[in-house]
Amino acid sequence: MTDFLIDGTGEKGTFLFAHGAGAGMESDFMVAFATGLAKRGFRVARFEFPYMVTRRQDGKKRPPDRAPKLLEAFRIAISEVPGTGKLIIGGKSMGGRIASMLAAETPDICDGLLCLGYPFHPPGKPEKLRTEHLPAIIAPTLVIQGERDPFGGRALVDDLSLPSTFQVHWAPDGNHDLSPRKASGHTAEDNWNAAMDTAAAYFS
Repeated sequence: MTDFLIDGTGEKGTFLFAHGAGAGMESDFMVAFATGLAKRGFRVARFEFPYMVTRRQDGKKRPPDRAPKLLEAFRIAISEVPGTGKLIIGGKSMGGRIASMLAAETPDICDGLLCLGYPFHPPGKPEKLRTEHLPAIIAPTLVIQGERDPFGGRALVDDLSLPSTFQVHWAPDGNHDLSPRKASGHTAEDNWNAAMDTAAAYFS
């Protein structure tokens, strides 16, 4: 049984929102995007993968589960998430990657895919791309990426041949959490709000 944190009423649909590898569903980033997208008309359902549930219970840090276990947990969450209508799946970093793998494996599993800081490659290893499954995705897909993201910044991603179903929104000077440097003249709040506005428009 999946434990969800629910925000919003969902007139625009439901966003099933998975966390990244290092922080759970109550991180500042997850809370900001859950509440922000809820204010923009979505029901946002956050959940945690098994390793993060265990970490919450015993307080011990542990690495993420292997992909098959993460995929299965996401499948179960999809089957249990409350709400009707349009279903968008996705998440922060690893959560978005696992959602994309599901969308590639089972094309009709969702109506849209939202990836916040997609890990196109491990930091410092741009030759190890995690894109081989992306062409199988037929759902409308929005990737929101920081221009300086060490998991795939603009210099790399602009040269990739992404599927026609994909759109990329760039957070100016953004890092992996979309936050810019102070000297850039941009703010994290501005980048986050622009990202949420883009997502709300894209999936309307």
